[in-house]
Amino acid sequence: MSPKLEEVSRMSQRTTSLRPGSSILRKRAAVVAAGFGVSAVLGTGVALAAGTPQAGGVPEVSASGVKAQAAAQAKAASSAKAKAAAVKKAAAKKAVSWIDPVSQYKLSAGYAQGGSMWSTGKHSGQDFAVPIGTNVKAVHGGTVVKTGGNGAGDGPAYGNAIVIKHGNGTYSQYAHLSRIDVHVGQHVSTGQHIAKSGNTGNSSGPHLHFEIRTTPNYGSAVNPVAFLNKMGVRV
Repeated sequence: MSPKLEEVSRMSQRTTSLRPGSSILRKRAAVVAAGFGVSAVLGTGVALAAGTPQAGGVPEVSASGVKAQAAAQAKAASSAKAKAAAVKKAAAKKAVSWIDPVSQYKLSAGYAQGGSMWSTGKHSGQDFAVPIGTNVKAVHGGTVVKTGGNGAGDGPAYGNAIVIKHGNGTYSQYAHLSRIDVHVGQHVSTGQHIAKSGNTGNSSGPHLHFEIRTTPNYGSAVNPVAFLNKMGVRV
């Protein structure tokens, strides 16, 4: 065999001997790659079980963490509900701080209305037309300072009357009563029964004469409807 043919033969043998090796290398690479894949999968499973950060750095929340968060949210909601209830209660309390002196009435003669029926030529209060015997209530908490016939000292035109002193320096008066059910010095609360309406004194028909005053005596009256409106009562 010539030298050239011998060289070609040796090169062919070397190439043939490398092919099995190459196949082995490729197999080894595939196994290694698969090993990395398994490791990655197993690693992810371990991470999930341990609650360690995943892709993007976001940790998996445990069941106990979710429960604690739900409890905190429930507590916050309960606190907010309690505060809302307290606000509502305070608003309701303010709303009933002042009330109408009678229920189911019709307004008749108004404050400062002119006419010959009144000695000054003007009406000193607001009349509520109601049947005799209607329940008369204190429009606000306070202390009874005047009661009796002759307008409780303010004159016979008022008939039987009551005057109550309130904590804010105002006074309420109730006149033409058929019956008085409180006494001087008695403390009354908002809405408490104090008398029965009537037709006593200078009255053209059954009704309650009502005044708001700045003193306990005649001559200091202010517009009672405007005053009650200011206190949240729509007369």
